Amino acid sequence: MRRAALAAALMLATPAVAGAPQAVTQAPVGDRVTAALSARLFPLLDAVGADPAATARLTAQPQIAAMLAGRAARRTACTADLACLVQALVWTPEESATLAAALPAGLSHADDGAAAQALRETGGINTILRDYGLAQVPRYPQIDGAGPIDPLELRARVQAADWLARTPRARSAQAIDPSVDFALALLDGSDRTDAIGFDPLTGGRNAAATARARRLDWTRWHYTALILTGVGPETPDMPLSPYGKYHIRLAAERFARGDIATIIVTGGRAHPRATRFTEAEQMRQALIDRYGIPADAILIEPYARHTTTNLRNAARLLAAVGAPFDREALIVCNPGQSEMITSAAFAQRNQSELGYMPGRIGARLSPTEVEFRPSPSSLRIDPRDPLDP
Repeated sequence: MRRAALAAALMLATPAVAGAPQAVTQAPVGDRVTAALSARLFPLLDAVGADPAATARLTAQPQIAAMLAGRAARRTACTADLACLVQALVWTPEESATLAAALPAGLSHADDGAAAQALRETGGINTILRDYGLAQVPRYPQIDGAGPIDPLELRARVQAADWLARTPRARSAQAIDPSVDFALALLDGSDRTDAIGFDPLTGGRNAAATARARRLDWTRWHYTALILTGVGPETPDMPLSPYGKYHIRLAAERFARGDIATIIVTGGRAHPRATRFTEAEQMRQALIDRYGIPADAILIEPYARHTTTNLRNAARLLAAVGAPFDREALIVCNPGQSEMITSAAFAQRNQSELGYMPGRIGARLSPTEVEFRPSPSSLRIDPRDPLDP
């Protein structure tokens, strides 16, 4: 019976005309890493690209069609010149404005609308293209960009990015413009997929601490959190810097007094460039292994790359676990960093880099302790940020 059934199936599978090729339709394959990175960094363009109808409506608009045709002609003129190609993919202010004006206002979850989000996303693409494709010096050259790599390696990364941007990927924005996938490939080629390393943030290593925090009676504690900032090493393959070891000693001693609800260790993969270690993860493990701090008392914030985002992301994580914003947290760090946090220059830096202060910097209680009250401004919705609840 089995042989008969198999024979029947084979007969049904045989083409009606001998030798005639069967039509094969193959949808583009999906890439989970690139898809996650795209959704995180370029959520607006990613959402439009994943919706064929939305892509068709956008590209059918005469001003968009003309703008995209001009960008395509610019790329074609580069022929085999890869540096020319990267520069051709950069969005001009006029092109970014044209795209922003064509998108429906309600298309983005950003609190300032789709147009502003589109400008952020094309600006982000440009930054990646320049820093990782053209080897321009980034704002923070010690931790950002491709770094001092061999020219042949840089060429290989750019060539691979070009090929990948031309190779179909399911649910991508390639039908709109190849710059998104080109930028994503440059990041992936440099192993800079940091932005998706710990999703969802309230799960994984934070699951137990999140569950505990959501059960807390916050009124029982003087401080909602001890915010422990990272100080990354500059030596490759060093998981925790000497300053980092000092920070965790300070944190363990201060937390032992019993008036702080939880610890937030904050710091991403920043120092040195392309390190495989995440500061927050290393500090958490050291607090557990060296000082016996319970794992459910420690929340990791593994995305911050600077002191500004240490505080912003810590504030957002506090909101995500239900902590009130009408109570103080306590920043614990080395004397030099605490002095910097309380300076006018730090306030100006927040305004310049974030556009707002993520909270009120309070009293400097000692050389290593500064009070901090998170502000609702830290919850401004930017869909690219991994900490948005």
